[in-house]
Amino acid sequence: MADPIRCCASLLTLLGSALSPTGGPLAPASSGGAGSWVNVQECGASGSEFQTTAATTAGSREVVVENVGDFRVGQGVMVSRAFIQYAGATLWGPNRAKANPLKDDVMEIRGYDGSSGSWCVYLLEVNPAAPASFRWTDDIGRTWHDATPISYDWQPLSGGIEVRFHRREWDGAYAISFSGRDQLVSAIEKIEGNVLTLKDAPNRSAPDAVVRHCDDAAIQAAVDRAVREKRNVFFPPGWYRLAGGITVADASGIALEGSSGVDTVLDVSEGGGRAGEQSTGVAAACFTLLRGTEVTLRNFRMVGHSGFANRDQCGSLRLPLVPAMWGFYLKGCNAVTIRGTERVLVENCHATRMASECFYSGGPSRSGAREPKQYTKAITYLRCSTEDCGRNAFNNNDMAENTSVLYCRIVDVGGCSWEGASRFVRFIGNYVCNAGTVAMGNIGSRAAHFEELESGQHIVADNVFESGVCYGGCAIRAAHGANQVIIRNNLFVNYGTSAVEIAGMADARHLPAGRAIVAGNIMDMTGVGDKPLARTAIDVSADEVTVCDNQVYVRGAPDPLVTAIRVAEPAVNVSVHDNLLRNCGGGILTTRGQASIATVVDPTTFLPSGRGVPLARRQSHHCRGWNLAWLSGGQPNTLSTIESFDPETFHFRLREPREMKVGDRLEVFPPSANWRIHHNTIADCLKPVRLDSYGSPTSSFADNTITRMSATGVKEAVAVHGLFQVARNHIYGFDEEGSAALALHPDAIGRECRSAYEGNVVETCAVGVSESREGLWETARAAGNRFVECMAMGRARPAEPAR
Repeated sequence: MADPIRCCASLLTLLGSALSPTGGPLAPASSGGAGSWVNVQECGASGSEFQTTAATTAGSREVVVENVGDFRVGQGVMVSRAFIQYAGATLWGPNRAKANPLKDDVMEIRGYDGSSGSWCVYLLEVNPAAPASFRWTDDIGRTWHDATPISYDWQPLSGGIEVRFHRREWDGAYAISFSGRDQLVSAIEKIEGNVLTLKDAPNRSAPDAVVRHCDDAAIQAAVDRAVREKRNVFFPPGWYRLAGGITVADASGIALEGSSGVDTVLDVSEGGGRAGEQSTGVAAACFTLLRGTEVTLRNFRMVGHSGFANRDQCGSLRLPLVPAMWGFYLKGCNAVTIRGTERVLVENCHATRMASECFYSGGPSRSGAREPKQYTKAITYLRCSTEDCGRNAFNNNDMAENTSVLYCRIVDVGGCSWEGASRFVRFIGNYVCNAGTVAMGNIGSRAAHFEELESGQHIVADNVFESGVCYGGCAIRAAHGANQVIIRNNLFVNYGTSAVEIAGMADARHLPAGRAIVAGNIMDMTGVGDKPLARTAIDVSADEVTVCDNQVYVRGAPDPLVTAIRVAEPAVNVSVHDNLLRNCGGGILTTRGQASIATVVDPTTFLPSGRGVPLARRQSHHCRGWNLAWLSGGQPNTLSTIESFDPETFHFRLREPREMKVGDRLEVFPPSANWRIHHNTIADCLKPVRLDSYGSPTSSFADNTITRMSATGVKEAVAVHGLFQVARNHIYGFDEEGSAALALHPDAIGRECRSAYEGNVVETCAVGVSESREGLWETARAAGNRFVECMAMGRARPAEPAR
């Protein structure tokens, strides 16, 4: 009988000869023979980091180099300080960052001398108010030069640049951007001694030019050949410099694979992208995938030009006259761009110093029942990383389907860790540290088809989040149209910012989020930095949310800056149960949503301003029969009833007419909120429970355990400011002088609420029940409560100010 161990060993040897260490086919040393692989170096790519100084003469194709090194005839080169040009000239406007080509009849540019560097980005903001003027920056918004009247003659900037405006009539505010560059991209036609003859001539004489390899053209030729011949592309170890990036177009099935994610480097730090792409924020991608059926990218390291320290230059520039301007529009680079490719696998690819989104998708998608001929149905990012980058790590700016970010590392990223409007997303098993939010939703449309086929469905699970976020305010957020969201089994370590937010508020451009589960997360909210921030572990303001089986805690003394769970009206159908909350400033806090009147249409109809009212979906309750509390105006501290909400005009109509004016403040809350807060353990929090919302007959706080052992200065264990059913809770150990187990308050407009207090056990507390106004306990419905070793009733005292 054959030895089974030897048989297995033989089989593994046989498989090893056919498979690479990553499980893919091993690329042959040659592109010939039986190989299905095209080798980029055999197609002319150098893969070399070599560079040398050189002297150029304007108009001459001959470049004298100090050292010929490994340059070869036919190879691509980039020569810095040799070719003055004005790249990416764009007119943005009117009144927002909408890109248009800059034409000479608007403004001319001349004079760049390279003294400001080989790549200097200029941005001008034009104020059309008479007399028209402009201000400008040459460091992407860090430093602005004072506004200067437009003279319609040549006006100096920096680096020798002068501009001359021709347009005299402006239909709004505009911005103008362009880059002064001195890089020549060409190819070597001849080598004689230390003289390289290039295909193209420099337009600038320079004794200190630098010549480096440029591998775009050779790699592009290899990829195009592989697509035609239905073969794959292999990148041997090397440093491949790119001036514009590689396009994989209309591939029926192709793999592009490097030798390893360490030794195969794609360097796009000098890449300016192709014409027309700069304004999209996806310029100069290492790989751009256009259409096609299936593409695999494996084993690459990708390097750009803008790291974490440049995140202010890559992010929102906050122009007062031209909003929605992002720095990466002006100088962008990213690792991978996907535009409609049906299936994509990106494995063991590692991006650093990317100015735009590292891994980006933006293409066609389904809209309701309409299905385009070509769209992305699956993207998988497996064992990838993004570190030291200026903007987002992973970003789907479309409704691509089935994107999975699996077992990736995201560290020191200046934008979102993930931002996705997409459908059916899985963000699982990743490590995130000092990066931005995992942002679900952000769908900038209230189109009806998003209520026929929703988007923003996500599973965020089994991840580790360490230290906090540098952008976005919290680690995980579902907002603006995200629906069917599961956030489970994540670990938060030494978390110094907010952790999870399910945001239900909407506006004229966004639908509300909702239908979420936050479960099984362990959240260590201990702040370890020098400047601790106020933060909330779980923040809910959306409808139909369950928060359960989470642990939220702070090591050491209770932190007054930490709130464990916050739930805000006017959310409905919320369940918070079986959570363990310890050593926080606030345990469970409920709050109200506030707004104001922007426009009065008639005595019963108004348009709101602010995010505290629900701009509901078309298929919803339309706030019919809801309550509206007036906080200011002619009759403050009174109620109205909402007759209806129009999801097209955003008008609220009252059941009865009322005197209203612009600016009147209001709060909206449902007649039946369906809140169930039960079976939670809240220990050693400074403000264990504060029910500071209007509540409803179906808002309950029941079967919870609230204790104090080491926390000090706790004035109220359970503070009730609205209508709640408070039942069967066990409140223990609030025995400091004046400390109350149940603290009763009127609601926000001064009403005495007929809350029910039934079957609660209050034990070893200084004061069993306190009232901020006499008569609240009498108004309430109390039955079956037990007070053990405490005063059953305390004296009235003023309410604490709302947090």
